[in-house]
Amino acid sequence: EIHPGQELSQYIQSGKSSFGRGGMLTKCNIARKVADEGIEVIIANGKKENILPDLLRENSSAICTRFIPSANPISSIKRWIAHSEGFAKGELHINAGAVQAIHSQQAVSILPVGVTRIEGDFEKDDIVRIIDPDGNSIGVGRIALDSETAREFIGHQGAKPFVHYDYLYLD
Repeated sequence: EIHPGQELSQYIQSGKSSFGRGGMLTKCNIARKVADEGIEVIIANGKKENILPDLLRENSSAICTRFIPSANPISSIKRWIAHSEGFAKGELHINAGAVQAIHSQQAVSILPVGVTRIEGDFEKDDIVRIIDPDGNSIGVGRIALDSETAREFIGHQGAKPFVHYDYLYLD
């Protein structure tokens, strides 16, 4: 069982097998997003005979990975953003302080003071990837400014958030 917020990356190989159509990391990322929406997800071997009846049986011992649904499903706008990563027009690179802030229990927006670099050209309300100091994509969000204007405010305190909490989805 995988619970909301549980870290999985150390247990998953990122490559594709010759048998599948995508890597396990991709499957788990999608499953986590759906579980964040309050929907239980099960990943199992579809080639195993009678896998569905086996999984549905009470106290089933069928081998699978079960993603427990979030008790507090994300909003519909965050759901849309979570599944829009493929449409990202740019990237916001953020510092370690910003990473720590957005992963806290509080509702935190991405402020210009926490942004170190902007890549790509985008318009206001486009989707952008959020990149940590190690170069890892840690989420996506709807940007409040176009890229040209946003670049002028990098590192400034007291400026309008680049990505408001309500429009930020973290992986």
